[in-house]
Amino acid sequence: MFIVIAFMLLGGIIGYFLRKKELGYIPKIITILIWLLLLLLGMEVGSNPDIVSGIATIGKEALIITVAAVMGSAAMALLLWKLIKRGKR
Repeated sequence: MFIVIAFMLLGGIIGYFLRKKELGYIPKIITILIWLLLLLLGMEVGSNPDIVSGIATIGKEALIITVAAVMGSAAMALLLWKLIKRGKR
């Protein structure tokens, strides 16, 4: 954990000293690194037999959570809309 924090601080310090330079290629490098990290994460998850065997359960739970979150958001938006409409009268 301390290594991660140290790298974050090191990146902040380097960024502070390089803030005046034009570094237009950095976003492309970051995008490539993010895609590489996603690929490696997918390989790691796909090679774990416990996760692969429980993918149906994980999918069902994700669907239930998503539907509940959307319905809750819609209900609260409708309630807020009604409260706003009532205040304008």
